[in-house]
Amino acid sequence: MRQTALFIKTSVSVAALTGCLSMITPLIASAADAADIAKGKELAFDRKKGNCLACHMIEGGTLAGNIGPPLVAMKARFPDYEKMKAQIADPRIKNPNTIMVPFGPHKVLSAQEIELVSQFVYTL
Repeated sequence: MRQTALFIKTSVSVAALTGCLSMITPLIASAADAADIAKGKELAFDRKKGNCLACHMIEGGTLAGNIGPPLVAMKARFPDYEKMKAQIADPRIKNPNTIMVPFGPHKVLSAQEIELVSQFVYTL
């Protein structure tokens, strides 16, 4: 009987510890995500890299263009993150007549930079 009580007490302690530890991972991930989003914004606004503001209005950007659509409500417009990222990487796939730069194939942005810009754009 005593061993059963000890087992239950130990099990509860392990479960509580596991629950506490599982809360740490999202906090670490959130900090990493926030840093990646900030890097993505920097790339998107950089006139020598993403240069998204040349064509798109983006909240917080200056001297925004109006050739492309405003980048707002991106999660509603692109529920599938991978489709949005593919659109940024090579918009010619969905629209061969687009004037948007194919950032991936033309090596304007690396795959990692496309990922960072996509993460930022998805927050808009």
